[in-house]
Amino acid sequence: MAMETGSKSRILVIGATGTLGRNLVRASLAAGHSTFALVREPAFSDPQKSLLLRSFSADGVNILKGSLQDFQSLLEAVKQVDVVICAVPSNQTLNQKLLIQAIKEAGCIKRFVPSEFGADPDKVQILGMDHGHYEMKTEIRRCIENEGIPYTYISCNLLMRYLLPSLVQPGLNAPPRDKITIFGDGNVKAVSIMDIDVATFTICTIDDPRTLDTVLYLRPPGNVYSMNELVEMWEMKIGKMLEKVYVPEEQLLRIIQETPFPSNRHFIFIYSAFIKGDHTYFSIDSSGLDGCKLYPHVKYTTVSEYLDSLL
Repeated sequence: MAMETGSKSRILVIGATGTLGRNLVRASLAAGHSTFALVREPAFSDPQKSLLLRSFSADGVNILKGSLQDFQSLLEAVKQVDVVICAVPSNQTLNQKLLIQAIKEAGCIKRFVPSEFGADPDKVQILGMDHGHYEMKTEIRRCIENEGIPYTYISCNLLMRYLLPSLVQPGLNAPPRDKITIFGDGNVKAVSIMDIDVATFTICTIDDPRTLDTVLYLRPPGNVYSMNELVEMWEMKIGKMLEKVYVPEEQLLRIIQETPFPSNRHFIFIYSAFIKGDHTYFSIDSSGLDGCKLYPHVKYTTVSEYLDSLL
């Protein structure tokens, strides 16, 4: 790294061995930040994770041992940096409360990016049917705000690895080539984005005063598509028309009710994105900042490019 790191914030990534977490670590290094990773003890004896951690160390990442359950390890880690980014899975959302306490006590953090990286929890219209997924995220937002901790919330909607590999067909591992299910009327637009691109946009915000205490929305023009548009794009790529089966809203709601949690999670997110329009029903300007307008230099993978990789 030839870049001068002196003026750049030191960044701590929590959840660094996860898919998004490792991309955040790499994006932080690529941008010339001194980068720290808080890692739980079991990761060091996991063959794949220990390999990843060795590659991090070789690249100059400061590996710290600790966990969201251990206040002292959090406090010691937080005191060494300027910015904390958390990328733990959603089932650990509320575990960030101890981290918020550590950030408050340390008093040195210029910005906290909590583990959100999905639809805006203050905007979704499916509360009560998502088994607390978004309520827990709003609870963490209010904790951060009540403690007066400087923050940036990253609202990237769907990570491409969730629904796009099957072209929004729960239970399939690849896009169908004969028959496809379309939920709702197929006209509601949703947003999908690659982990590495989310990480790159996130790191761009770290020392940007414009993004302090606000929501950064990632809604790249090449990544906003309805199910009908996705199917049409796929048909053009494979040179074949698919048989289309439409599942109306009432039928999808029945599927969600009759399928036990967590097996119904994909259907809940499909309902949120492709029927309720939770990614696109509101204008960004009235709610926060548009990451693509703020950082036009970031080259992201479009949905079309991603689908090419599935051919």
